[in-house]
Amino acid sequence: MRINMNVFLFVLATIFSATTGEAASPALATQSNSAAGVTVKITPRTLTGAIWTFDIAFDTHSQELKDDLEKAAVLVADGGAPQAPAKWQGAPPGGHHRSGTLQFKAVSPMPAAIELLITRQGEPNPRSFKWQLK
Repeated sequence: MRINMNVFLFVLATIFSATTGEAASPALATQSNSAAGVTVKITPRTLTGAIWTFDIAFDTHSQELKDDLEKAAVLVADGGAPQAPAKWQGAPPGGHHRSGTLQFKAVSPMPAAIELLITRQGEPNPRSFKWQLK
């Protein structure tokens, strides 16, 4: 019996996702924050598995973007203790436009809400980005 390869792959993927318990990340909106001449945009990408990822973009025309995201960012789940990032993959400090992916160890169990805080040198308060997950 000959099976269509696309049908076979679809069925295999469906069975795998059902047996691993992995669900797709919820589609969470991009958030933007502009202050002190710098715009920061953050999009949650993956909130499943062992590593959670966030796409981050900085944009300015008035200063060098020197932020060290592995030191300047923390993730807070349900108002708990801040968690430092595991890794930054993206443009190094400098320039007027930077983007990349910030990774955190997964929070378990899944929290009802998360907040990503970025503390920028010279700014009195951290930038806050919040999402409801449940």
